[in-house]
Amino acid sequence: MRICRFTDGDDPRFGLVDGAGERIAEISGDPLYTRIELTGETAEVADVRLLAPVIPRSKVVAVGRNYADHAREMGNELPAEPMMFFIPNTSVCGPGDPVVIPPFATEISYEAELAVVIGRMCKDVTAEDAKSVVFGYTCANDVTARDLQRGDGQWARAKGMDTFTPLGPWLETDLDTSDLRISCTVDEEVRQDGTTADMHFGIGEVIAHASAAFTLLPGDVILTGTPAGVGPITAGQRCEVEIEGIGTLANPFVAGDAS
Repeated sequence: MRICRFTDGDDPRFGLVDGAGERIAEISGDPLYTRIELTGETAEVADVRLLAPVIPRSKVVAVGRNYADHAREMGNELPAEPMMFFIPNTSVCGPGDPVVIPPFATEISYEAELAVVIGRMCKDVTAEDAKSVVFGYTCANDVTARDLQRGDGQWARAKGMDTFTPLGPWLETDLDTSDLRISCTVDEEVRQDGTTADMHFGIGEVIAHASAAFTLLPGDVILTGTPAGVGPITAGQRCEVEIEGIGTLANPFVAGDAS
């Protein structure tokens, strides 16, 4: 199923998106917590505003240097185990939302990533059982301020500022993630073109490693790393992350108010 979160001006609602990505069948409640039931109402995707398909109740867990080619381009070695960091849920925005570059950040990068959404509370999950705790998958852009990353010596500000984690356009609940094409364009120029088959640590290993350290809650999001091709993006440009089997997440980048 493809599950979206949308609004036509009223409170956000959830719906099932058809295979063409054009029509929404509204469902009642939040599918993370309630049984999926159709309300009978429908809408056209073109006539509504798609929102981030999930707002994490607790946290976004991100994995750094999980593709060998990306680690090399950044001058780093591959880690011996998944290298994790937190991103606040306030950094999440949706498809079409502007990514706001604050005036104190001057070197911004895009990072196309596959995002995993956790479906139930879990702890100490094995890699073999990891799929049982996954609710779905979506596209993510792990936007990073490289100048702050270097200057701070850790990644909280660099990756966690408001709007720096676009998610969307919807969740795909049934997906073979072993070899998906993942690409990124900036103003229609291809910058990243990789495959999830090149992940250093697979999704099962990542979930096992994360859940060994802390309890994962429904709606938690795990960002699984980015392939090579990461580079700069500036205000006025548009970034599109596309993942095979899911769709395209597009966001404009804009300059924040200096005041």
